[in-house]
Amino acid sequence: MSARTVDKISRAYGGLIAARPGAALAALLLATVALACLFAPLIAPQDPFDLSSFDLLDSELPPIWQEGSDPRFLLGTDAQGRDLFSAILYGTRISLLVGILAVVIQAAIGVPLGLFAGYFRGRVDGLVSRVADIQLSLSTLMMAIIVMALVRAGFGGEVLSRFAVPLLVLVIGLAEWPVFARTARASTLVETAKDYVRATRALGSSDRAIVQRHILPNILSPLVVVATTQVAGAIMAEAALSFLGLGMPVTKPSLGTLIRSGYDLMFAGAWWVTVLPGLVLIAVLISVNVLGDALRDWLDPRRRTR
Repeated sequence: MSARTVDKISRAYGGLIAARPGAALAALLLATVALACLFAPLIAPQDPFDLSSFDLLDSELPPIWQEGSDPRFLLGTDAQGRDLFSAILYGTRISLLVGILAVVIQAAIGVPLGLFAGYFRGRVDGLVSRVADIQLSLSTLMMAIIVMALVRAGFGGEVLSRFAVPLLVLVIGLAEWPVFARTARASTLVETAKDYVRATRALGSSDRAIVQRHILPNILSPLVVVATTQVAGAIMAEAALSFLGLGMPVTKPSLGTLIRSGYDLMFAGAWWVTVLPGLVLIAVLISVNVLGDALRDWLDPRRRTR
């Protein structure tokens, strides 16, 4: 990515934040969550992956603002005596990691295919479009459930637990690449019809140089918007799979796993085990979607004029 393209995106984000205070708040919240997750080993008072550090005598303690709480546990504990604040930090870290890496795979597959389909058209366009249509006709969540269930049945729960993160990244990434392919294809069709592409081709530039140096930098704006919204979808898919027991194991909690583990405890009065991770998940998803919508409006000249 050229310095000019990076500067363009940076100025777009700066103007977006100045024009949309809601987007600025969403960006600030996401930055805070990302930094907290990045420095989780330094911030968290307990390692939620270390089962030997749990004490069942500390199980189901309420948050610090309720009666019967323990000052050691800011947001209370779960049924295993695990510090919920630490579990949320590490769980959000895993959810964000899965979401971002899954979108990287989606873009790595979808963007080149969309570029080739939009630039060369013909049979290449027809083949890519038909494959993308078939892929989009299948439910992402259903495909992920089938794959994760087959892995569990074929290799056992231990293998699924050990390779849960890469499996989730691959399954979610491979299921959603047509979104990037369609966006890249539509944008490439528009750019290919412009005079500067025809002039560059007339000057003898190769197809590869035209696509890499001229078309790709000019279609980055819609791709950045798609990537922003797809991160939210990937995080939600991971949370849904973990809630169904086909994602992250209990020993490596994500937000979906924490919500699932505390679901039965709600009827016993330990509402915080499910509600607090759920609120964090909702806050992250809303922030990502608000930032993506605001970025789309800002990068669209017609919307920006209004």
